[in-house]
Amino acid sequence: MTTTEQGGVAGLRTGHPALRRLVVDPVGFAADTWGRAPLLTRAADLPARFDDLFGESAVDELVSTHGLRTPFLRVAKDGTTLNTRAFTSGGGVGAGIADQVDDTRLTSLFADGATLVLQALHRTWPAVVSFSQALVADLGHPVQVNAYVTPPQSRGFDDHYDVHDVFVLQISGAKHWRIHAPVHEAPLRDQPWTDRRDAVRVEAEREPLIDAVLEPGDVLYLPRGTLHAATALGDVSTHLTFGVHTWHRHHVAEELVTAALAVVADDPDVRTSLPLGVDVAEAGDLEAHAELVRDRLLSALRSVPVETLAAALGARDDASGRPEPVGPLAQLRTAQGLHDTTPLRLREQLGARLDGTTLTGRAGAVDVSAVDPGAVAALLDGQAVPAGSLGLDAARRLVSAGVVVPA
Repeated sequence: MTTTEQGGVAGLRTGHPALRRLVVDPVGFAADTWGRAPLLTRAADLPARFDDLFGESAVDELVSTHGLRTPFLRVAKDGTTLNTRAFTSGGGVGAGIADQVDDTRLTSLFADGATLVLQALHRTWPAVVSFSQALVADLGHPVQVNAYVTPPQSRGFDDHYDVHDVFVLQISGAKHWRIHAPVHEAPLRDQPWTDRRDAVRVEAEREPLIDAVLEPGDVLYLPRGTLHAATALGDVSTHLTFGVHTWHRHHVAEELVTAALAVVADDPDVRTSLPLGVDVAEAGDLEAHAELVRDRLLSALRSVPVETLAAALGARDDASGRPEPVGPLAQLRTAQGLHDTTPLRLREQLGARLDGTTLTGRAGAVDVSAVDPGAVAALLDGQAVPAGSLGLDAARRLVSAGVVVPA
């Protein structure tokens, strides 16, 4: 398979600054490693460690003062995820909830060897939000981020595989990783490791592909399906896992079949009732009807334009993530204070597309028929434009809609 077929090099975006923090050669990684093989990259070969993204003080702050609720935290011990009641309690006066993270209970559990899993940091911790959005821009695939905080000499989870690719960024401490070959290559989301426990157990007893200790600043990449397990060593270990929920050809197949079914729904021969007395459990009774439907479906599959698939997958991509954070109060102040020379840019990770005179994306749909097409094109090209080139009324609407932000 060529790299273009695989979607690696052809889809890699120019610059890719986030990916350059995780691998030495992004182009080589895309061509030879992405989706194919695990890769361990040492801190000495990378630009910098990851203390700017996360650390132990961030863990303490999140679990003690941010009012986290499940499922933003999981706790595991000896391969088992604990019931949420073990580490949550009521929120107290003014918070009528029962599942707020209880830092007192967490302190006891952590001292007893439990692993803390802070989930969805791409939504809750600003530095991780920014970096994960930059990584999404580089990869073209949705990303979620968890932190795993493990006490000394403790193991959080048994050997298993994930149904998404991962980049593991060691933040502090050291962790011993054992990586084994897949027992089910490129699993889909509905094909978890628990369906193949015996095969996982057998493979985990074999010689590992990688047997290494990750130190702060090291990065480990694992394609989905790769077996792995890790144990903290002599101190608390904290690492970030960037889970990459890859778009793959099965997604294309799903949308292709959906579109083909819509086509044959307009075919009266396909809509025709089966004969009276038919036995749908009897293959002989279905044979002729199945052949007719098969032929019409094959024809419909070939007739579906790629643009239809792109529109459907684009809608799914919009729902898979969120654009750059904006502050409602700050946006209001910007709209109120606009003048002709105020520089504005398109909000990052908006997924904006121009459909005629409508700008669509993760902020919804906005009519731009009154806006100079050249200014709209400049925004879509990533340029900053003065508010006056958009027209102040239109610029205020775009700011208020969360489509543009101050440059």
